[in-house]
Amino acid sequence: MGFIDSKSANADPFPLPVEDEVALALEVDWTPEEERKAKRKLDLIIMPILTLGFFCLQLDRGNIANAITDSFMEDVHVTQDEFNVGQQMLSLGIVLTEIPANMALYRIGPGKWLTLQLFLFGIVSTFQSYQRNYGAFLATRFILGLTESGFIPGGLWTLSTWYTRRETAKRVMFFYFGNQFGQASAKLIAYGILHMRGVGGQPGWFWLFTLMGAFTILSGFIFGFFLPDSFRNPHSTFLPRVTIFTPRELHILKNRVLLDDPMKGKKKRHINWGAFKRAFTNWRLWLHFFITLANNGPQRAFDTYSPSIITSFGFGALTSNALASVGLFLQLPVSFAFSWVSDRYDRRGETVIAGMSMHMIGYIFNRGFTEVNLRGVRYFGVVWTQTFGTFTHPLNITWMSLTCEDSEVRALAMAMVIMGANIAGIYGAQIFRQDDRPFYRRGFSINIAILASGLSLAIIRYIADIIERRKKRNQLQLHPDSVSDEVEAEVEAKGVPTSVQGFDLGPNGEKVSSRL
Repeated sequence: MGFIDSKSANADPFPLPVEDEVALALEVDWTPEEERKAKRKLDLIIMPILTLGFFCLQLDRGNIANAITDSFMEDVHVTQDEFNVGQQMLSLGIVLTEIPANMALYRIGPGKWLTLQLFLFGIVSTFQSYQRNYGAFLATRFILGLTESGFIPGGLWTLSTWYTRRETAKRVMFFYFGNQFGQASAKLIAYGILHMRGVGGQPGWFWLFTLMGAFTILSGFIFGFFLPDSFRNPHSTFLPRVTIFTPRELHILKNRVLLDDPMKGKKKRHINWGAFKRAFTNWRLWLHFFITLANNGPQRAFDTYSPSIITSFGFGALTSNALASVGLFLQLPVSFAFSWVSDRYDRRGETVIAGMSMHMIGYIFNRGFTEVNLRGVRYFGVVWTQTFGTFTHPLNITWMSLTCEDSEVRALAMAMVIMGANIAGIYGAQIFRQDDRPFYRRGFSINIAILASGLSLAIIRYIADIIERRKKRNQLQLHPDSVSDEVEAEVEAKGVPTSVQGFDLGPNGEKVSSRL
């Protein structure tokens, strides 16, 4: 492919912004080996840092589930239903500031904004150690939600700017490994730290919040020193004069992304009201929002109470924390397999539907096993649900991101779907209630109904995708000369095999000969 530039035939390969857009020239002047090396360096810098941040966020958000096995409720003088309200306050804090936080990230840049967030929610998490009454519990959970808002969509948006569309699903899933590994390892870490009860005259959960919060603050320094901001500002926050990538590497990384999706070169400096209209009137994005709403509410509720549920089987309180990590560790290879299939075969809808189905089956198992007085059988239901409970969310996010027409809509859509996840946390916090314990028969039945609704929406979205692909394929076949480059690129990205006058698309959507 030759030089492409709508502004000038002799444009600089790194041009300055023109008006309100970042005008970037597209030129393929690198070898496959150069691209592999540049992408490998990008992976080794971006992915571990963002995943570390998600790991910290999950530790700070989820440690409360481990704390309640260490007499947290008794020490802070709250009932289970009052505890649920505190969990709702966390989600409410995130929901209220999710879109403003993402707009700030869009304006300031991910390097500075995500670094600041790690310091903020690390500090709040640390000071959770000093809560001793219901009011302090509600306040700390709400403030923690405020400081965490925007981190997840910010990380997702950052990935979408550095990687091509076909590379996104695997990276998003790797990013979510931080969440999944945080969920799993937090329970093992808690098993050790909670044995510190009595040290310094403090309960075990005091040390859990203190040590994990301090780890998050330390991770904030890693973000500040090593996370590059963007193609336009490829430097870290604390080292603004240090070059992370060479000019040649930046040229390759930037232009390969724009060749894959030219709309990413039209990133404006501000999100305008037109972008809000395009995002919030797109019914497909709303379907992804409600799919998230259905999948994440039951999962949030189950993750909070899984150690307590295992304790009700007859296991010791601290041992239950360790046992509650097994299914979450099993989730790591399973989620990687689903991600690989989604990326390799472009099976976005199919993997989301399969994941939600397995998730729902987990609650069917748990509800049925309440009638079985065998703790090994009942524990199997917990492990199954944890194994399939979380990874549908990042797969759905990747599916949604391919629907977005430009970077502004993508930034808003990321905030929108993460808002859905946290709204799910608001209602999910009340699914397992005190009058339903210890079997939670009503709670499991509610989860089954919610997942069935979400699964129906995913199937509708998948059918709509099939119809749209066929429509565009027929358009290419009947009127190849009238089809825009954007439509061609979208059909190619979707992997629709077809052949039209002047060019062919192979079985994986690749263009095997150029149009004359």
